[in-house]
Amino acid sequence: MDEIDRKIVIAVQQDGAAGLSELAKVSGLSVSATAERLKRLEERGVIRGWHAELDPAEVGCPLLAFLRVAIRPGKEDIAFRRLIRKLETVLECHQLTGEWSYLVKLRLPDIAALDTLLAEEIRPLAGVERISVEISMASVKETALLPVIRTPEEEEA
Repeated sequence: MDEIDRKIVIAVQQDGAAGLSELAKVSGLSVSATAERLKRLEERGVIRGWHAELDPAEVGCPLLAFLRVAIRPGKEDIAFRRLIRKLETVLECHQLTGEWSYLVKLRLPDIAALDTLLAEEIRPLAGVERISVEISMASVKETALLPVIRTPEEEEA
C-alpha cells in the first residue's frame, strides 16, 4: 500500500458515502484512477466491506455489555465459537491469554435480554466454567476506524 492508497483508505473510513470525485480530490488522481485503486483495495481485502454507522439506542440495543468467559479447552470451545458466531447481539468476540478464554462485546435491548442470553444460551453450554459480566455506563470512545500505519518497508523507501 502506498501513500495514495493510504489517503483513500483513510478517507473512506471517515466517510464511506464519499463519492469518487471527492476521493479523487483527496488522492490527487483522476476519478477513473481512484476507482481502479478502490477496486484493487477491495480485491486485496484491505477494504472488506461498506457499512453504515448506526445509533445503538435508535435501533433498539442501547445496552452495551462485555462478557469474560472461561471455557475448558476441548470440544466445548468449538460449541462456544459456533454459538457466538450465530448470535446477532454479539458484536465482537476475542480469544484471550490469561485466566479468561474469551472477551465478548454485546449490544442488547435491556438487562432482561442480557439475563435471558446468559441463562438460555451461554451458561448451559458444556465447558463454560465461569462468566464475568460488565455493563458499560457510558462510552468514552467507540470507533471502528483503524490507524493506517506505514510498514517498516515503506518507511525505508
